Amino acid sequence: MEAPSAPLVAFIYWTHMLATVVWIGSLAAINLLFLPAATRTLNPTDQLSLITALQKRLEPLAWFCMGILLVSGLFQLSLNPHYDGFFSVSSQWSLSILIKHGFSILMVVVSAVQTWEVIPSIQRTLLKKDKADAAELLRLQKQETLLLRINFILSALILGATAFARAS
Repeated sequence: MEAPSAPLVAFIYWTHMLATVVWIGSLAAINLLFLPAATRTLNPTDQLSLITALQKRLEPLAWFCMGILLVSGLFQLSLNPHYDGFFSVSSQWSLSILIKHGFSILMVVVSAVQTWEVIPSIQRTLLKKDKADAAELLRLQKQETLLLRINFILSALILGATAFARAS
């Protein structure tokens, strides 16, 4: 089989990096800028309304980025001379990549819980308007914040594992 052209490989690397920047950048912006400002300035109902609107916009983008990362990452694996099997731990590179993939799977799970459990619960609770239970709103706010923070930490760990792989 003929090796892919340099422009194709560069395009695959570029799309992988772009998807990483978009996904992790949005997590960083939410965690480092949005949540602290929203917590200081908005009541829980308004904060949840805003975060729901923000997530409605970001979730499709995040899932799209995950798809791009999966496809471009598999392509990159197939080209890497260090690659000798998905569950291989024969070198620092392969161990780092395995750890990176483990963190990535955790991020997908956290994102799935957010997308299909927490955000719909928030939306249902907010539909109640004035009848919404304040304790329930606070619980959902804390749950959403925790999941956003977990994903942000996982993204930093993924970048760390990538750095270790590149250093080998």
